Amino acid sequence: MSQDVWQQPEIITWSQLLLDSYQRLLGKQLIARIGNAEEDAKILFFAPMVVVSHGKEANPIFNYGNQTALTLWEMTWQEFIETPSRNTVNPIELEELATREKLLQKAQEQGFMDNIKGIRISKTGKRFLIENVIVWNVIDSNNKTWGQAATYPNWTFL
Repeated sequence: MSQDVWQQPEIITWSQLLLDSYQRLLGKQLIARIGNAEEDAKILFFAPMVVVSHGKEANPIFNYGNQTALTLWEMTWQEFIETPSRNTVNPIELEELATREKLLQKAQEQGFMDNIKGIRISKTGKRFLIENVIVWNVIDSNNKTWGQAATYPNWTFL
């Protein structure tokens, strides 16, 4: 790739949508924005908390993961954006999968959910507890939903 991920025009646009949606739905900023779309995309990509999003497919596939997420899940950008988001839950933990689906549905209906926790699994099988998760709908200025995003500052390897 000739450009860093965060410098790609479509990622800059998506980053703005993530940030705008978060502010609109939660009434606060996800990051300290400086008003320059490319710089905001860079700040988001290198933020110390996890920021991920997926689209609206029946089995949603990740379409964004910042560097913290890529490192945590031990994936490259290309691997990450080809991964169904449900695959980050251990498939043998059926209760965790069901809980995740219910929370995503509730967030879809309400606009966002916060104070969520759960167990996730990296590409190499490392399990970790995520806490203080916020899930929000990614919406544009016309309230069209483009997907969902999540952020969390805390995780603990199990």
